[in-house]
Amino acid sequence: MYKLHIANKNYSSWSLRPWVLMKTLDIPFEEIKHIFKEDNYGQFKAFSPSARVPVLIDGNTVVWDSLAITEYLFESYDVVWPKRREARAWARSAAAEMHSSFQSLRAQCPMSVGIVAKLKKPAPELEKDLLRLDELFLSGLEQFGGMFLAGEAFTGVDAFFCPVAFRIKNYNIELSSKSLDYVERLLALPSMREWHRQALEEWERDPMEEAQLDRYAYRINDFRKNNKIG
Repeated sequence: MYKLHIANKNYSSWSLRPWVLMKTLDIPFEEIKHIFKEDNYGQFKAFSPSARVPVLIDGNTVVWDSLAITEYLFESYDVVWPKRREARAWARSAAAEMHSSFQSLRAQCPMSVGIVAKLKKPAPELEKDLLRLDELFLSGLEQFGGMFLAGEAFTGVDAFFCPVAFRIKNYNIELSSKSLDYVERLLALPSMREWHRQALEEWERDPMEEAQLDRYAYRINDFRKNNKIG
């Protein structure tokens, strides 16, 4: 069975991608969770060549980085990407764009599953990211005419935008109605509900992640089990 190394469910957007993909597509795996600490390089380096998560272990094979994990899974599970070649090409392009772009969205809206917040003053770069995000969602939804970005089935491209769905919801970000409907469909997935529930149960807090959120937003509600930092 695959082993998937991840980090805190409240913060780790990168971990969410393969986790929600495998859960939603019923790909069996064992979850191994690690906690972000001030200096966890040595701990993470023990199982991850990059000392980062996520990491997928398949026997003697080690696959790190969420995009590489997705492609590796596709070799055994063809449902990971759309069956139509055109849709598959679009989905891979959109996932790769999410993987390498949207830096302002990542920085100014850090994922913190249990917190509802209001942005202080969105920078122009964030506004550009949100315009592109809306454009990208509409492109997939309208071109392929399904419930998900590349058709009727949930695939790898949707997994890459699941962390964005939490951000859109928790920071009350405005997008077109069609894009927001798609975000709600992602949030309603049983796998996303499970991740959300488990994130709220976590006690551990990462001061750096907490400070990043406070830099760009005002906290409105904190629904986590323990709302103390440290």
